[in-house]
Amino acid sequence: MTQARIRVLCIDDHPVVLEGLRALLGAQQDIEVVATGSNGRQGIELFQEHRPDITLIDLRMPVLGGVAAVEAIIGTSPDAKVVVLTTYDGEEDIYRALQAGAVTYLVKDTLADDLVRIVRQVHAGDRPVPQRIATRLVSRVTQRARTRRETDVLQLVARGRRNKEVSAELGISEETVQVHLKNILAKLRVHDRTEAVTVALRRGIIHLD
Repeated sequence: MTQARIRVLCIDDHPVVLEGLRALLGAQQDIEVVATGSNGRQGIELFQEHRPDITLIDLRMPVLGGVAAVEAIIGTSPDAKVVVLTTYDGEEDIYRALQAGAVTYLVKDTLADDLVRIVRQVHAGDRPVPQRIATRLVSRVTQRARTRRETDVLQLVARGRRNKEVSAELGISEETVQVHLKNILAKLRVHDRTEAVTVALRRGIIHLD
């Protein structure tokens, strides 16, 4: 009897990436791509429709991002096997994705053979985490946690807002903004707001898109 193939759903907002995944995975005798989508909302709908063995999903997409989509899929199907495949390798991005329920996290410079191998491993019940990702995750876990409000302040600072503007947009006093900024600098171990933004962008704590 012929063994059933691994059914994969691919979600990414770049058509060339989807075409590449379909070509790569579809060329394997034991794997088939059952559907593709271009945003997180489509990902949720296609998952419900096709019930794939594995879902490959990008992190930053229009309409609904990857983390929210992973949370929604896992929320209705706790046993779903979702793999994040993205260009972002900041430790905060990795932490959020795995916290949402992703089985593992891959960066798009992953070699084709490694991607195919990991799809098979995940289908077999493993949770393979590349060393590069594991190292970033350990770095995130050992950092001092930031509050949601501190992240909001940092996001606005990254967009060029002055303390007075941050105060107005968040509905807090300028003194409170200054306290948040002081805490942010201490937690990120930097000396000024420009350096804080640079570090936060690199780590995936905030994004400008």
